[in-house]
Amino acid sequence: MEIKKIAVLGAGLMGHGIAQVAAQVAKYEVALRDIKQEFLDNGMNMLTGSLRKFMEKGVVSEKEMKETLSQIHPTLDMKEAVKDADLIIEAVPEKVELKKSVLKEAGEVAKEGALMASNTSSISITELASATKRPENFCGMHFFNPPQLMKLVEIIRGAKTSDATIDTIVKVSENMGKETVVVKKDSAGFIVNRILIPALNEAMYLVWEDIADPEDIDKAIRLGLNWPMGPLKLLDYLGLDTTLSIAEVLRDDLDPKYRPCPLLRQMVRANLLGRKTGKGFYDWTKKK
Repeated sequence: MEIKKIAVLGAGLMGHGIAQVAAQVAKYEVALRDIKQEFLDNGMNMLTGSLRKFMEKGVVSEKEMKETLSQIHPTLDMKEAVKDADLIIEAVPEKVELKKSVLKEAGEVAKEGALMASNTSSISITELASATKRPENFCGMHFFNPPQLMKLVEIIRGAKTSDATIDTIVKVSENMGKETVVVKKDSAGFIVNRILIPALNEAMYLVWEDIADPEDIDKAIRLGLNWPMGPLKLLDYLGLDTTLSIAEVLRDDLDPKYRPCPLLRQMVRANLLGRKTGKGFYDWTKKK
């Protein structure tokens, strides 16, 4: 199946980036849909800001920036967004019932044969596929933050996902300039988060137990394990609420050993979610 038009559902941190890459790199026509005008405006502002940075660095020309923006069509109307889409990518917050309801709504107005994918970072693809009419046309397509820069896409097979769907999503990802890995079996956390979340959780326990300061924990991991960014700074980028959601899915679906550190739950309750709220393990209000 040839993909020409993509609908991205959700204009937030991930959705706007996926829309940008689809239009800028793969040259697809993209509908970007959200439920409130302010969410759409924020998404388009982030997207335009990202393109401006690329232009300043000489990665894209002003002409290419304008062409990319002309290929992205923001809308509040679900039917308008998905009716002609060959591929629908869901990128709403990491809450299973919300994702299922958005996928169900999109599936009801999508054209016959359209492929659907979720950008979930941990939720069962088989469960999400159950909200659609055609689970064989559904898979996981997990981009990493920020999608404009991160090269990896995890492609996850659900219980009923067809080989043709996987093959097409691999090609679409490659058209977007991404490297792909295929997760053969639907398992919570897939590859990256199954390994990453315990590491982030352990870093939080070091803070919780007052074993070292966040700056020293991050420095130790950057220099000792050659990570480009320390685990606590990474948590601030990912969002502590998102990390808590993923940890709870891993705990519930796989093993109690994935239970979140009490500090994580405490910080989420205090709305210390990282960069998006201005404070987490670091104070982001002082930086440009």
